Amino acid sequence: MSSLRNAHKTQRVHRERHQPLGRNHLGPLEKKKDYRKRAKDQNDKKKALETLRKRALNKNPDEFHYHMINSGLKDGIHFEKVKDEELAVGDVMQDLVYVSHRRNVEKKKIAKLKAQLHLLDVEQTQPKNTHVLFVDDEKEAKRTSAAKLLDTHPALLSRTFNRLRSSQLASLPDQLSNTPVLENMSKSKKKAYKELAQRIEREDKLRIMQEKLEVRKKLMETKAKSGEKPQLVQAGSTTSAPVYKWPQIRKK
Repeated sequence: MSSLRNAHKTQRVHRERHQPLGRNHLGPLEKKKDYRKRAKDQNDKKKALETLRKRALNKNPDEFHYHMINSGLKDGIHFEKVKDEELAVGDVMQDLVYVSHRRNVEKKKIAKLKAQLHLLDVEQTQPKNTHVLFVDDEKEAKRTSAAKLLDTHPALLSRTFNRLRSSQLASLPDQLSNTPVLENMSKSKKKAYKELAQRIEREDKLRIMQEKLEVRKKLMETKAKSGEKPQLVQAGSTTSAPVYKWPQIRKK
């Protein structure tokens, strides 16, 4: 027991050395734990390659499973092919009704927001009109300001219409002439414009989804009735629905 108790006194502490100063440009010196991690990763990759090599050698050329035709590869990314048969016409119709309902809700909210907001034009699209003010001499031009000449508040100089005069501003309630209240009104106005832009974008996405569902429903109905497949004119994308050309059938 005494030998075990005193063993740690005679054991030498092994410390791994650091990178010498002359080799600092090569980065930190690799330690044993780094080597083990790198070696383990390399051995795992070797085993994986060996397993794949054995599978390729033992592969049956007549092998077949349905995933070969139900999946595809595009730009190096695997994807699952979705068949129209997986969804019935009633399911597509149900989705179409729900999407159209959500789109109508967004349309009503957009119309309500537009009715609440008076200035619908974006500042960048407004014409930059110039208002020339004339005074008698240069001293008066330096002494007076545009707000004083126009008899209005300096915050209203950027407005091209409905610019209230000082007498009209004085007759307004006290809460409207308060600067913090005006700032809060400006913030709420910006928030309303932001909400309007988001709802317009959401309504546009719902419109594209609705058009895609309508095309899909039409394809499924055509396939169920005549079995003919229309010609694809333009493939669908994230911004538009696919465009098909149906053959002309003479009506009796």
